[in-house]
This record gives sequence, C-alpha cells and structure tokens, in this order.
Amino acid sequence: MRISLNDISKSFGSDLIFSEVSAKIEDHDRVGLVGINGAGKTTLLKVICGEEDIDSGEIARGNDLTIGYQKQNCGLMQESTIREEMRSVFADVYEMEAEMHRLREEMAQDPAALERYKLLEDAFLARDGYQVEVKINRVLTGMGFTENGFDQSIAKLSGGEQTRLAIAKLLLESPSLLVLDEPTNHLDFKTLAWLEEYLSSYSGAILIVSHDRYFLDKLCTKVWELEDAVLREYKGNYSAYTRQREEQDARQRKLLAAQMEERAKLTEYVEKNLVRASTTKMAQSRRKQLEKMEPVEKPHRRLKPPKLHLEYETEPVKDVLSVEGMTLTVGEGDRKRTLLRDVEFTVHRGDKIAVIGGNGAGKTTLIRAILREGDSNGRVRWGRGVRSSYFDQGSDSLDQNLTVLDTMWKAYPRLYETVLRSTLGSMGLTGEDAFLRVSQLSGGERARLKLAIICLAGSNVLILDEPTNHLDLQSKEVLQEALSEYTGTLIIVSHDRYLLDRVPTRIFSLEDQVLHQYPGKYSDYLRLSAEERTGKPAAPKAEKVVSEQTKLYNKGKEQRRLDARRRKDYAETEAKIAALEEEQEEIRHLMDSEEVREDYQRLQELCARTEEIVREQETLMEHWLTLSEELGLNE
Repeated sequence: MRISLNDISKSFGSDLIFSEVSAKIEDHDRVGLVGINGAGKTTLLKVICGEEDIDSGEIARGNDLTIGYQKQNCGLMQESTIREEMRSVFADVYEMEAEMHRLREEMAQDPAALERYKLLEDAFLARDGYQVEVKINRVLTGMGFTENGFDQSIAKLSGGEQTRLAIAKLLLESPSLLVLDEPTNHLDFKTLAWLEEYLSSYSGAILIVSHDRYFLDKLCTKVWELEDAVLREYKGNYSAYTRQREEQDARQRKLLAAQMEERAKLTEYVEKNLVRASTTKMAQSRRKQLEKMEPVEKPHRRLKPPKLHLEYETEPVKDVLSVEGMTLTVGEGDRKRTLLRDVEFTVHRGDKIAVIGGNGAGKTTLIRAILREGDSNGRVRWGRGVRSSYFDQGSDSLDQNLTVLDTMWKAYPRLYETVLRSTLGSMGLTGEDAFLRVSQLSGGERARLKLAIICLAGSNVLILDEPTNHLDLQSKEVLQEALSEYTGTLIIVSHDRYLLDRVPTRIFSLEDQVLHQYPGKYSDYLRLSAEERTGKPAAPKAEKVVSEQTKLYNKGKEQRRLDARRRKDYAETEAKIAALEEEQEEIRHLMDSEEVREDYQRLQELCARTEEIVREQETLMEHWLTLSEELGLNE
C-alpha cells in the first residue's frame, strides 16, 4: 500500500470540495482521476502530496513512500541547462564517481584506499551509476529533446518545453508514487506514444489527471471519478469506467422505476381499502409496508449537457470535394517554406476524414486552402448541393464585444429567442451565460458557443479544426457521440486520439510534405503505417474504402427515415396522452357535479371510462418511453 485516504473531507470556506473520501493506491496501481473542471481534482492531488491540509479524516502513507508531483514548470532552475538539470537528479552518483576516480589515483600509495573504493563502487552499482547518462539521453530524447540541444538554457525554453522537461526530470527521479496533472498537454503523437510505453513499465504507482481519454485507456487500471464532492472508484481503464457508469445508472433507473410503481400500487390500495371494514387490516398492513420501504437512491446526476443532434435535410452529390495538384507554402522570400506538395484527394458523400500530423505540418493551412481562405495553387472543386460549416481553432470568427445570445442572433436573425437559448442550453451555456460577452468566456465556453452555431446550420458537410480543445471530458463525450451518429460528411483536424479511434473512416496523415491516405480509424492508421515502414503488404485499395463509405451512407440515410417516423410517432403519442389527460380532468369535474352524483347509472359509466383511460394511458406511456429511449430524448 502506497497511500490510503480514510474519510477525508476538504472545504474552502462554505464551498465543499470533497466529503468523506476513502480510497487506496497500491504499489503498482495506475489511477486516472476524472471530473469536470472545478470539481476539485487538483485540490485532491495537493492533499495527497501533502501540499494542502484536510479538514477531517486521515491519510496513511507507506514508510518508504516517495512522491513526485508534476506541475507546470515545477522545480526547474532557470539558469541551468537541460543537461545540468537532468544530472542534478543523480548528484550523489556523480559525487561517488568523482570520489572513485580520486581513490583510483591513491591506490598505488595507500592500500587502504582499495577497500574504500570497493565499498563506494558497490553503492555506485546499486544506483546503476554506469547507466546514468544512457538514462538521461533516453528520457530526454523520448520527451522530444534533441541531443544537440541538451546544453540550451532552460530560461530560453517555451512554457510547453519546460513542462515536458519537468516530466522528464520526474521520470528520472523515479518516485514510488508518480502524480501527473495533465501530462499530455504540449506533447505530439510521437512523444505521447513514447510516454505511454515508458509509463506502462514504470515500477511504481501512478496517479494521473488528464483529459486525454486515449492516454487514460492505455494506462489506467482504475478510475476515480470526483463529482458533487463524492469520489467513486471504477475498475479498469477509461472505456471500462464509462461502460460501468452507464450500466450502473441504467440499473439504478430501473430499480427506482420499479419501486415507484410498487409505491403507487400500495398507495392506491391503501386509499381504496382503508375505510372498508372488510379490508382495513390488509390496507393497514400495506401502509406499514410502505413506511418500511427503504427509498432507492436516485441515479447519480451526470453533469453533462443533453444529447447533441447534428441534422440536415439536403443531400449533396456523391463526390463532395475534389482537390488536384495543390502545393501549400508559408512565408515569403528566404523564409518561404513548402508544407505540402502535389496534394490530390477526393472526399465522397458520407466520408469522415481525420487530418493528423505534427505541429507545423500544415493541417490548418490545408483546411483553409480547401475553403479558399488561404493562398494555394491547384484545383479545389466542391460538389453541387454542399452546405458546409467551419469550426476554426481560435475565436477569430466571433465578435468579442457581442453577448452570447447576440452572437447567435447574428448567425440566425430570424429565429426566436427560445430556439437559440435552447440550443445554447444543450451546449451547457444556460441562464445568465447568454448575456455574457464573448470576451468574458473561457476557452471551453467559446468552443461550445461555436458548436451551438453549427448545430442550427443544418450543414451536410462539417469542417472542424481541433473542436475538442478546451472541452472537458463530458463535453468531449457528447460531441464524439454526435459526430459518430452524424450521417453527413466530416473533415476534422484533431489530436484527440480517443475520438480519432471512434469517429473517422479515413485518415489523412501529413508528413514530410506529403499527404498520406489510410482507410479506417487511428488504430488502423498505426497498424498500416507500421506495415509500410517494415515492408509488409500495403493498405487496401481506395475503391474498397469508397464502397464501405457508400454502405455507411446508405445505412445512415435509412436511419434518418426511421428516426423521422419515430419522431412523428412520438409527437402523436404525446398528443394522445395529453388528450386523455384532458378527458380525465373533464370526467373528474362531471363526477364532482351534483347532477351526476345523483345519477347512479351515469356515475358508473364515467367510472368505467376512467378505468379505460388509465389502461390506455399505461399502454401509451410505455410506447412513449420506448420511443424516448430510441430517440435518445431521455438522456
């Protein structure tokens, strides 16, 4: 056992951060800590690392516990070089090496020096002293630093480079508990893959806060979810956590529905039979049963926006976009640089294409070129019937002085306020958020505002440049599900490998000025690109990919027809339920009237009709709930 939390609680003034948290981290655990921004994740990390006190409870730490806590630019000496900073981790080893060198020179004159040398050499070997430089070079290279730059001053590094260096230093220190707070920020695909591989064989325990779901999937053996001041533990990686969470909530909903139905039946029986002499005892028994019934806990309220729908009506032609002979350059004169040469590709209706590549490879430049927003040569031709929406990385497209609601009105001046605010609400921008100026929004809120604008566009082609940047895990899940269900054409630039492994049907990889095309998702790209490097059989032909896309498109078209029928049925069923409720209310008024109370036969007819209405309502409600689930309206 590395660390044990026993009923710990923490508040800041009147704000409760977490309450009665109990959890353990064992020797080789890989724990992923998840929760919305502001849930208290960083506070919990600081408590575990001893940087924050707790209000109540107890924290037990193992006797040999050492903690390495990665924070932004943590503990780096700005006046040192990269090499000097890494060598400082092994200061005792270098001291031993210097002393051993001195003792070797003394041995000829002083025989006692040999004994001291042997003792020191044993300690040096125990610290794996002869491999220290190899370790430093391996970790620095893996974290994206080149050997010819090891003598560069830390003060000259960017914020992202200093964060990478801080992680590299922690890896070399090798604490028994490694605590990482958003370690994947500023890392490219290559560095991420190396870090995942390194951490998978790490000898100690790891506690990670990250919004990178792919990273959590690769490493975690358990997930801690911190929400509403409560910590819940789930076994397995991130995907296992989401599956268990959904199953748990579904189970809880069924238990709650069953208990509510049972309570209703018992209550109805008691009300009908308590006053009758022949059934009073049975009614009293049922009432006691009601009183003793332990209430089932309501399903945990998930703090995520409602389901997002991306819909359109007009279908474009089969070939949505064709690009021929495109070469992309940036800069002028001596600084002119070629990003891509002789780019050619066709986008078919229903394709979901992910554009990936290192920083500066030309991903955003390519997107702007096909939108004719940047300088490029070559031929770009969009098909008939294309209606596109573009999500840009920054917020240049937004007027910083407008409010959130005015921004929506600027995009859709003819829509009612209720429609606009409903759409904003679906993206988590509720209440007074509508009256904030764009300049007051966080990065995540601006991203959700731009997605809200796109939701109402009815576009059959979406072009998204890093849409998940700044989004929390819950918002990423909602967007990913919407993009998976979207039956239009998608071109997306993203570093979110979890999304890349679930949404795309084609991958465009930009590398060494060439656009490489691969069928399938991110994991397929990794496999196929590895096969290319090792000389194994190449990827399937493009024609087969097109055929698969056609099947997907046709399947999506049929699904839209089915959903349209379901929505019509849903509305009709809802109207029938409302009509029955009105009729039921009218019957109640009639039965309360003096005229009907004195007409025994009329009273019987109305009672019979009331029973018929109840049966009809039950049947309709069951059908309505089924339709709600199929349409995803109860999520």
